Amino acid sequence: MNQPRFANFLLHELWQAYDTARKGKKHTIDEHRFELNAMEDLINLRDCIIQHYYKPSRGVAFIVHDPVTREIVAAPFRDRVVHHFLFNICANWWDRRFIPDSYACRKNKGTLFGQKRLLHHVRQVTNNYNTPAFAVKLDIQGYFMSLNHQKLYDRVLWGLNQQFFHSTKPDPENQIRCHPDDKSTLYETLKYLWKEIIFDRPMQNITIRGRRSDWQHLPKSKSLFNQPPGQGIVIGNLTSQLLSNIYLDQLDRFVTFDLSYKHYGRYVDDFYILVPMPQRAQLLRDVEVIRKFLKSDLCLTLHPKKQYKQAVTKGIPFTGAVVYPGFIVPGKRIRRNCYRTAYQIATGANQNFDGLISRMGHIKHLNSQKFLKNLFDNYGWDYGWEDYPNIPQK
Repeated sequence: MNQPRFANFLLHELWQAYDTARKGKKHTIDEHRFELNAMEDLINLRDCIIQHYYKPSRGVAFIVHDPVTREIVAAPFRDRVVHHFLFNICANWWDRRFIPDSYACRKNKGTLFGQKRLLHHVRQVTNNYNTPAFAVKLDIQGYFMSLNHQKLYDRVLWGLNQQFFHSTKPDPENQIRCHPDDKSTLYETLKYLWKEIIFDRPMQNITIRGRRSDWQHLPKSKSLFNQPPGQGIVIGNLTSQLLSNIYLDQLDRFVTFDLSYKHYGRYVDDFYILVPMPQRAQLLRDVEVIRKFLKSDLCLTLHPKKQYKQAVTKGIPFTGAVVYPGFIVPGKRIRRNCYRTAYQIATGANQNFDGLISRMGHIKHLNSQKFLKNLFDNYGWDYGWEDYPNIPQK
């Protein structure tokens, strides 16, 4: 390895990561502080990484209630740069390995894509809605809080070994961008950084935003404060999103290749399987097979209550919508949130018009015309489907 050459390469990659991390964070105090001496801060960060002195800093923990109550840990901006660096180097290789029906945190995918993809599977499995079919939708209990650090790190190492040393097909998007002589140094650097992030204990000496009483309404299984050492990762970090997909790629491959189910999809820890009605009994037996696989191989547990096993004609709830043969409607939580926001606007409690418009930005792609018309008729607002609603200003 040429030390100055690798140092320059690492600084260049960190600068690119810094530039990406700034997007959407330019109004935060943390970003402004880093920006004042950006090059000096990045050089210090690079030197810490090269000398293996880097340790994740303490972030800020807080509770959010929309769309559901969750514990979020916001990492300092310096750590966000490292997260983007790891993502920039590793994500492309993993993304090309993931199955097409893994929808979360991937370019050109997401909740709406997943809903439309489920509708596509419904159409296929029912032979254009002409034959009956059966659906199972399952959920992993406390997924982020249950991730085993050692198993997760082992999976990341497996991917690094494949990416750096066992790639058989040339792929311009997956080429390691450093000098060939520095390849092993970059590999060791990535191993070190992933280990620091995965095995970090972020809740030690963390800053709390809000009140400690905010955690009273959060189940203990959904907070890192209550997890034993060696288990659980934070919700909200870019690396957590990638690690989530890396870990459950094993489930995706087990269901699609080992169990040979064609009509399968997953968004984070929610996943569905569809089969023609004659295969219903076999699918129900395989739910137990999947449960055992999750428990023995991944140390995860199926949620005992969030299990839907019914004919596709009754609707399949998925990522905030309900998918029926031929159409998709907003789910109860989305409708409830829209009504709450509209009520707050109508009563003057909150004049956040953008909040309602942003919710409509998603559901307008669903079969939601009737719901939206009823919503706006409720408050005497004019509503035109081609345009945004005419909400009277107070």
